[in-house]
Amino acid sequence: MSVLTLGMFWVGQHTQLDQLERSDRDLSWLHFLFLAIVTVMPFTTQLLAEFITFRVALFLYWMNLAAAGLSIYACWAYSERAGLTRRDLEPAVSKAIRRRIVTAQALYALGAVIGYFDPPIGVGAIFLTQLNYAIAPRLPFLSRL
Repeated sequence: MSVLTLGMFWVGQHTQLDQLERSDRDLSWLHFLFLAIVTVMPFTTQLLAEFITFRVALFLYWMNLAAAGLSIYACWAYSERAGLTRRDLEPAVSKAIRRRIVTAQALYALGAVIGYFDPPIGVGAIFLTQLNYAIAPRLPFLSRL
């Protein structure tokens, strides 16, 4: 699960970086913050694996996901506001990047809420969300998430 999560965030970061024309010092620090948050992911994943029935372990894992999502969103929002994106960037691309981050975070939060009542089922919901984003199926409903 840790490798899958790290891979998804890595792909998301590189998708954003591909849309940039230039960078600046502030964006570099925002990406550093994102990477610092991501480095905690193996720890929270291991904690969750060892204590899968504990709500606290699921909550810490979810908080790590939420912090990573918020930081990668901040990177994109700053890039746009500072005019660092490519000149030919279509608005639909920016909208899709924002939508995917927000939707994923909402689904992770739903998994955490489910996990409050039954932690293993909450973990399963989060895992299914990650699997959906990792394999990006071409199913009509799932491909729009």
